[in-house]
Amino acid sequence: MRQRSTAVTQRDTFTRQSQWIGFAGLIMAISFGAVSFAKADSHDPVNEAHAYSNFGDPKYGADFAHLDYVNPNAPKGGEISTWAQGSFDSFNNYTRKGVSGSGMALMYENILVGTADDAYGTYCYLCTTMEYPESRDWVIFNLRDDVTFSDGTGMTAEDVKFTFDLFMEQGLPEYVNVVQGFVSSVDLIDTYKIRFNFTEEAPRREVIGFAGGTPVFSKAWFEADESRRIDDSTLEPFLGTGPYVIQSFDVGRQIIYGRNPNFWGADHPFNVGQNNFDTIRYEYFADSSAALEAFKAGEYTFRSENSSKDWATGYDFPGVQNGWVKKEELFDGTIGSAQSFIFNLRREKWQDPKVREAFRLMFNFEFSNESLFFGLYERVNSFWENSDLEARGTPTADEVNILQPLVDKGLLDPSILTSEAIMAPTSGSRNFDRRNSRRASQLLDEAGWELGDDGIRRKNGKTLDATILMFSPAFDRIVNPYIENLKRIGVNAELERVDVSQYIDRRRTSDYDMVNHTFSMGFEPGFGLRQWYGSETAEDSSRNLMGLQNEAVDQLMEVVIAAETIDDLTTATHALDRVLRAEGFWVQQWFKDVHTVAYYNMYRYPDVLPPFALGQFSWWWHDPEAEARLVEAGAL
Repeated sequence: MRQRSTAVTQRDTFTRQSQWIGFAGLIMAISFGAVSFAKADSHDPVNEAHAYSNFGDPKYGADFAHLDYVNPNAPKGGEISTWAQGSFDSFNNYTRKGVSGSGMALMYENILVGTADDAYGTYCYLCTTMEYPESRDWVIFNLRDDVTFSDGTGMTAEDVKFTFDLFMEQGLPEYVNVVQGFVSSVDLIDTYKIRFNFTEEAPRREVIGFAGGTPVFSKAWFEADESRRIDDSTLEPFLGTGPYVIQSFDVGRQIIYGRNPNFWGADHPFNVGQNNFDTIRYEYFADSSAALEAFKAGEYTFRSENSSKDWATGYDFPGVQNGWVKKEELFDGTIGSAQSFIFNLRREKWQDPKVREAFRLMFNFEFSNESLFFGLYERVNSFWENSDLEARGTPTADEVNILQPLVDKGLLDPSILTSEAIMAPTSGSRNFDRRNSRRASQLLDEAGWELGDDGIRRKNGKTLDATILMFSPAFDRIVNPYIENLKRIGVNAELERVDVSQYIDRRRTSDYDMVNHTFSMGFEPGFGLRQWYGSETAEDSSRNLMGLQNEAVDQLMEVVIAAETIDDLTTATHALDRVLRAEGFWVQQWFKDVHTVAYYNMYRYPDVLPPFALGQFSWWWHDPEAEARLVEAGAL
């Protein structure tokens, strides 16, 4: 297995600068580099800083001119266009109502941001500095006085407080359930000064990033119309401070974002060499095949390919052959996404670990990778795949110290203390692996699922049914061999493919046996883990789709959240990863550590790309002379 540098592994979960400061995600905390000190009334020294990092000093100082990975002289202009699958009927991605449009993060910004080349650093963006005591009982953000919303009105501390309260009152229940009780109060100190006070229960490693990770909306805009809410679907985008606004849209077909010519932050060091396109266009297609044909015809110009078959065989067309279209593999330094099929543990049949193990045995990755994926992928084994946070081998002494109390309480099997971390099953080059099928059949027998004369297994008069819910036809060739294997051991298995709207609704209502899911973990895991694996989110979550409720996992997450050093964080995450893998609520799929992209040869990017994001909408730029040559040649 290829190993990545452990200093550059973090999953980017949002777009643009805000992607490293997740509103409910994996947020960084404080170091004491590049700070000045004042004295608080409580005699607790107060630090004032432009940035912080939980582990080491932030990469960028207070006076940096631009990010290292951008071209500060990148020209502005032109359009980049890409595709999205399915449809949309809303411009609100903070509610589970409706299907939200792509690219909406372009319109909004946070108080704090991260960078694509600093795994731990977090920086003031809508603020000039932040103040906090060493106890981290509170934080003050000294906001910039030149930030404006896209309508030209100024942003103040009142907008920050209003937005925070709005999310607490109307936000997604899965988010509110995790973070409620973190903040005791929010105080408006001055027009551009706001203080967040934290409760004793709030995780100190993450409190400041949590407060600074909220997007900022306009209070006046919401109050102008009492029907405006963040828990409703709407085609009226919220007023934000970002560099782009929606220029035009055709519901379900197209969205065009236009660069705001009066964007307040155009000259901000974080934006130098960024936001280079005049317009960013999304075209919607029913499926990837139709989208690929449209790309070949020049209907859009940038494609991030997610089909190994198309990547290997679908780009042998004149545009690539004559250089009109470039096809490249660009390094992806983020943690490998743990893509998988997951079981809906709310259903009784999946509560038996033997049944789940039998199903894992029947998915043949080796056959799929050789015959279907052209050898482009590697197998997922860990929730922190291919990073130092991935559990390997048997537990270390420090891991045992964490796991032993849970074993003593009867929450974990004692074997967790001595067994190697669970790895995905391996199979032969033929789809149906007889060794694995014998073991899977034995497990189902032991679980009480008896094979009938009709070849279908039954227990207590019920057949062993398994429906895999999907929406993309591109997955049929992958799922169908898996279905065939399951049928051969007596499972009444089938693939159910629905349209995107139905798919999203069924995931929201937990109406599935098995469904595809991607666990995107960060390099500094914290309280956001509760949304993925916490018992409190099991009945209503867009992340805990399997409905996991496990007391051992709940307690291990608290150990991770409480970790203050990188060594403690790594050890605790190893223990959590080990237990999650032993729980076996997934059928591991695959990952790759490159971006596979194709684009019309009129875009340019810096010589050295950062490890944590591709940045095609941010720090790439348009070459008008190259576009003119493509137009003259008839490529566009």
